[in-house]
Amino acid sequence: MMEKEESKKTEQKGSDQEVEKTDKEERKDISPEEKIKDLEDKLTRALAEMENQRRRFEKEREDAFEYGGFALAKESLNLIDNLERLKQSLVNDESLKNTDAFKKISEHLDIIYRDIISIFKKNSIEPIKSINVKLDPNLHQAMMEVEDDTKEAGTIVQEIQKGFVMKERLLRPSLVGVSKKSSKTKDKEVKKNEEKQQKIEENNI
Repeated sequence: MMEKEESKKTEQKGSDQEVEKTDKEERKDISPEEKIKDLEDKLTRALAEMENQRRRFEKEREDAFEYGGFALAKESLNLIDNLERLKQSLVNDESLKNTDAFKKISEHLDIIYRDIISIFKKNSIEPIKSINVKLDPNLHQAMMEVEDDTKEAGTIVQEIQKGFVMKERLLRPSLVGVSKKSSKTKDKEVKKNEEKQQKIEENNI
């Protein structure tokens, strides 16, 4: 048994030596020009990889500088939401309506709100324009439709929650209600289109 194992090891060693010998012979056949070209290719690839790494590092560094406070800014939007909820709850409180206390509290809340918006703007955080503009899926999220024949369909007529951007990056979309034509107006438009189509067909006859 031991003899068979030693025989196998000897055969394997001999095979490895033959492969090594063949590799050496192949390397001897490579001309100096080919070696230089091979080294140049390897150097070019290495330099390209280094340049790609440098660019990735620069991009990450710029993003860290530009948007380092992104997470904090996103969390800070809760301050705006809480202020708006507080003011709305006071407005809905019948016992406080039209009282001096309500007016004073409301004034203070407005001051705090303006101060927060001012701080946001100094840090390139801007509210998204919503009311009376066309719905933009990149900035707005439609939550409901409101019948309104005075507006073009798809126009934002209600802002449920204010959205914000930080420079060119979306912090959160505005939650909005968009206009749609009433069923009566839709029926009229359908009827007009049918009449137009009928006239076209009559003229073609």
